[in-house]
Amino acid sequence: WFVLQNSMVLSAAIFLTLIGLIIYLHFVKIDQESLLVIGSLGIQVTSSYASGKESTTFIEMSQVKDVVINEAIHMQKVIYYLCILLCDPQDPQGVSEIVPLFQSSKPRLDCLIEVYKSCHEILDQRKTASQPDGVK
Repeated sequence: WFVLQNSMVLSAAIFLTLIGLIIYLHFVKIDQESLLVIGSLGIQVTSSYASGKESTTFIEMSQVKDVVINEAIHMQKVIYYLCILLCDPQDPQGVSEIVPLFQSSKPRLDCLIEVYKSCHEILDQRKTASQPDGVK
């Protein structure tokens, strides 16, 4: 009886561990993050999970105020991350929300700078195209 009870407890523990691992791989473990910026439409942020599941968020370009590199201090270390600032509908000069990007991959600052420059090239083209002729 004692051996049977121990094997049942061990089987239940293994089963729960496997279920936990499957849940972790399906909902938590992000394998890849990507950013697609289309000046006339908006910004698409895609996260691919280890299970193959994908999560996509789209932000219309009319909502985007700016893209910035932000910094935070975590455990005696400065970390940098890319953020999208969203326009506040009530206050055109204000920011309604900050959307952090690449939270799982945590790329180094030199990589963030490259992505930042590429985003700003597209954002600047959009701003230049929306201005009336003669205004620079």
